[in-house]
Amino acid sequence: MRQLDILMAGDVILDAPDPDHWLSGLRAVTDTADIAIGHLEVPHTLASEESSDDVPAPAADPAHLGALQRARFAAMTLAGNHIADRGAIGITDTVAALDRLGISHCGAGASLAEARRPAILLRKGLRIALLSYNCVGPESSWAGRDRAGCAFVRIEPEDHGRIAPAAQLTHVDRESLAEMSHDVKLARTDSDLLIVALHKGILHRPAVLAPYERTVAHAAVEAGADVVIGHHAHIVRGIELYRGRPIYHGLGNGCVVTRALGPDEMHPKRAAWVRRRKQLFGFEPDPAYFLAPFHPEGIHAMIARVRFDDGVLEAGFVPLHVEPPGRPVIPTPERAMRIARYVADITARAGLPPLALQQGDDMFRVIS
Repeated sequence: MRQLDILMAGDVILDAPDPDHWLSGLRAVTDTADIAIGHLEVPHTLASEESSDDVPAPAADPAHLGALQRARFAAMTLAGNHIADRGAIGITDTVAALDRLGISHCGAGASLAEARRPAILLRKGLRIALLSYNCVGPESSWAGRDRAGCAFVRIEPEDHGRIAPAAQLTHVDRESLAEMSHDVKLARTDSDLLIVALHKGILHRPAVLAPYERTVAHAAVEAGADVVIGHHAHIVRGIELYRGRPIYHGLGNGCVVTRALGPDEMHPKRAAWVRRRKQLFGFEPDPAYFLAPFHPEGIHAMIARVRFDDGVLEAGFVPLHVEPPGRPVIPTPERAMRIARYVADITARAGLPPLALQQGDDMFRVIS
């Protein structure tokens, strides 16, 4: 039996007590999969010195990572805009904690070479490679030859200003894209299945894709990726099939519980961002979601699900509902259908090819 059942969740921030509780709503599916993958959004360290030139997220307790192991997450991607918010020590502590738990990881490390190295998972005699890239900045989070940070694809702002998550990022740097493609081609030569994770997109804005997103995702598929997943926007994006391979442009939140953006936030940069994002994106968070204070449509999320069977790939997703104050759960069948219709609707609104879905017992299948 060589069929693999692989789950991929979006952003994970376990910045609240009792992390097992917040992840418990996912365990009905993560406990049964061969491989579950998530994106770790913030460093898990006790170090206090901030190093980000953007809006720094609070670090989470390294002890909270044990909840990921207990929820049977096998791997975490790390290339994102917050992973370097506690500098090199934050990355070192996070990687060391994941290593102790036996959770594979990729996308960040003590150097760029380390950050670009794929994670390799072995299951049922098959070799699965995982790569992770940050497409949104800030540049201070990026690794260098001798500098800790994350792997990246450089996207230039329309006004040629500072590269930052809230900037209007539009233009793909071709040299940087070629480096990603090189990594993908190299990993392809020694893997049965290859997954590329991209931290990308426009924060808090329903449906809309930034001009660069499809370019980068398509390049990953052209270089050999079997699956491309996106996260960062804290809201679901559409799904497309490109050359027969699924691209999940945004999974929404996997499990994000944090008080960092609440109305009582005292950190000056975070408090300023809470005010600014209301102006930029025009929404007021529901006070009931005080641990997940995002766009009202952010209560919809999904876990990408793919089955790989002797070279044949079946793609779909498991709908998620985020209940107050921020716990993701497997929804009722009625709500799951509403979330699936929402995903199909935003796919069309984003200008992607129409999404055909087939409801199954354990996921909505994407039909080519």
